[in-house]
Amino acid sequence: MAKALERAFAQGKTEDERIFVATQWQLMWWKFRKHKMAMASGVIIILFYLVALFAEFVGPYDPEQFFPKYKLAPPTKIHLFHEGKLQRPFVYRIVRTKDPVTLRDIYNEDTGTPHPIRFLIRGTPYEFWGTWEGDLHLFGLDVPHKEQGVFLLGADRLGRDLFTRLCYGARLSLSIGLVGVLLSLFIGIILGGISGYYGGVVDTVIQRIIEFLRTIPSIPLWMALSAAVPADWPIVRVYFGITVILSLIGWTGMARVVRGRFLALREEDFVMAAKLAGSNELRIILRHMVPSFFSHIIASLTLSIPDMILGETGLSFIGLGLRPPAISWGVLLQEAQNLRSLVLAWWVLLPGIAVIISVLAFNYFGDGVRDAADPYGR
Repeated sequence: MAKALERAFAQGKTEDERIFVATQWQLMWWKFRKHKMAMASGVIIILFYLVALFAEFVGPYDPEQFFPKYKLAPPTKIHLFHEGKLQRPFVYRIVRTKDPVTLRDIYNEDTGTPHPIRFLIRGTPYEFWGTWEGDLHLFGLDVPHKEQGVFLLGADRLGRDLFTRLCYGARLSLSIGLVGVLLSLFIGIILGGISGYYGGVVDTVIQRIIEFLRTIPSIPLWMALSAAVPADWPIVRVYFGITVILSLIGWTGMARVVRGRFLALREEDFVMAAKLAGSNELRIILRHMVPSFFSHIIASLTLSIPDMILGETGLSFIGLGLRPPAISWGVLLQEAQNLRSLVLAWWVLLPGIAVIISVLAFNYFGDGVRDAADPYGR
């Protein structure tokens, strides 16, 4: 019994010593690991960005490839048993018929013709990020596309694979959140830092600008600024235009956070020591004051990305954001505005599920980072 207590005491002493000598980032990581939902959300976010990064490889087809025989085809069922025997994953051949009364397309399985799903298979050629050519896909069928396709999330009203388009849409929808938040972060730190560090008239002017921007209803402001984007602009220019619009609206919250921290830090001893050492004001702000609460900035950053994603999705959904042939989750959700498509094919709403999952994952991840940013708190 005495030895067990001695071992427990030694172990607790070792853990205390490790905490005392740990860096701020180590303490943050140890506390973040205890937040199970944040850890799971981090894995989901990484998977989403990997899919966006390797969309050409993950998607089995070209996003603009049409399958005339499979317009509004439901999600393909994946089977493991054929005639009572365990098989590798496969799909049955799909037979399309017409309802004689409603003339609606009906898709049935021909259970006598299985098609195994192949992994790392050669398929539709593509240009990876527009740089080099390839034709290797994560999965697919070894039959001609005209005969059979595998549609994990169904097909749209033009016969395009929704799963492939969802993967490509993640590239724009998720990246616009990162780029927009980074721009908001830059503007917010600069203006908020100037406001909190100098105070006086400069602080008053910047705060009045922030208050004015925050009193304007966000949705009408988004609509007005997005409508100012010329309709004949190319996709890349529209993308950056929407990103800048979202950033110009979203920097106010970050600026207020930075201002509050600067008001508390500008009287600290390390700021006075930097001044006495001859550091200029820009160096004091960027090298001493901002890093002192960088963990809080990261937490605010992760919690701001969902707002950017929802902003792009909403603008694109109502036709004021990205437009076809651009592919984003908001553009894909425009299909749900078609009442006929929505009634006949519920799977056109699946891009909305991707938006919900990503936003929840970022929120839980941001909560974990925010808690970890104060590792000494309970």
